[in-house]
Amino acid sequence: MTELDAGEARRRLAAARVARLATSDAACRPHVVPMTFAMLDATTIVSAIDHKPKRTTALRRLANIAANPQVSVLADHYDEDWTQLWWARADGTARAVAADQEIDLRARAVAALRERYAPYRDRPPAGALVVIDVVRWSGWTAA
Repeated sequence: MTELDAGEARRRLAAARVARLATSDAACRPHVVPMTFAMLDATTIVSAIDHKPKRTTALRRLANIAANPQVSVLADHYDEDWTQLWWARADGTARAVAADQEIDLRARAVAALRERYAPYRDRPPAGALVVIDVVRWSGWTAA
């Protein structure tokens, strides 16, 4: 069992196809959702509110970020061969960027998401962005 250094944790998380976004509200009640994402640079993760069906557009993750911007992003790998297990986490500060704000950032984020996920090529995400400034990388591997 080995802790991952920051660079290896970043590499593994960046290569993952999906991760989980952990937020909490002002009363510190946790909320975790799966997320698609892209790395804009070594310390910036972006995700977008997209067209997939949701019960409401007033998403809890956005309200939580407004109330408490501290978040974690977690990616992991499971295998029946437990020597192959690993997880990588990014802790940071998040902010929501509305569809009509920070146009240059939005263009870069949507381009990165479209490159990474085929469904976004036909239907680019048009909702708010979640922009995470990572302050700490951590992880673990069984190997």
